[in-house]
Amino acid sequence: MRSKRMRPVVLVVAMACALALLGGCTPEQFQRWWVGRGNPPLQEPQLSAMARAATDYWAEVARKNRFWAGVFPIDADLAARMTPSSWRPGCPVPLRDLRYIRATYMGFDGGEHMGEIVVHADAVQVTVALLKGMWEERFPLERMQLIDDYGGSDDASIAANNTSAFNCRAVTGGTGWSVHAFGRAIDINPVQNPYVTGSTVLPAAGRAYLDRRAVRPGMIVPGDVVWRTVRFVGWGWGGDWSSLKDYQHVSSNGR
Repeated sequence: MRSKRMRPVVLVVAMACALALLGGCTPEQFQRWWVGRGNPPLQEPQLSAMARAATDYWAEVARKNRFWAGVFPIDADLAARMTPSSWRPGCPVPLRDLRYIRATYMGFDGGEHMGEIVVHADAVQVTVALLKGMWEERFPLERMQLIDDYGGSDDASIAANNTSAFNCRAVTGGTGWSVHAFGRAIDINPVQNPYVTGSTVLPAAGRAYLDRRAVRPGMIVPGDVVWRTVRFVGWGWGGDWSSLKDYQHVSSNGR
């Protein structure tokens, strides 16, 4: 009961200390605000605890507000970078229908990073919403680079635990076009979310994450921000498949 009663006070205090965030909300600043409102002085350790709570609260607000995503058409330089590794004549989507996104993401190191990804123009809104949700909930990514940095090789990209989307390639284990070839599928943290069929696990490092009950950072599991976002927008998740599992894979058509 004590913690529930104190929560509104923490939020009010956090607001009072917002302007002092650059130097942190110190116990002295908090005490001045508190006493200035006609309250008796707080004693330690409660005083320092409340000052820390205010500082942490506004630091997190500021972090969430630092999310950034920019969406751009495929210009000549990027087209040259993508050809012929991830795109080539004969692919099912022309370059003019694709979009290049640069966006911030939280890394496994707890740091803030800038990444890049290419998706279909009609998948931009969902992709940005997904990236924003992962940022806000501190869902970490190992890296987010164009698959062209790996020569267009899906095997090399997933082995590097790279989060990527567009790649003009066939479906894994088949001959038809993958949903990735249309820019409407994203593979997220392939090591933490491997492709599993029978005894095959891709990438090999994903074997350490076959027990989906032992939830660790970067894993997609029912109820988390990736799962909730995908279900909300009507996309599908490979972790729901019955014949095999592709835990890294989210797509517009569920395939």
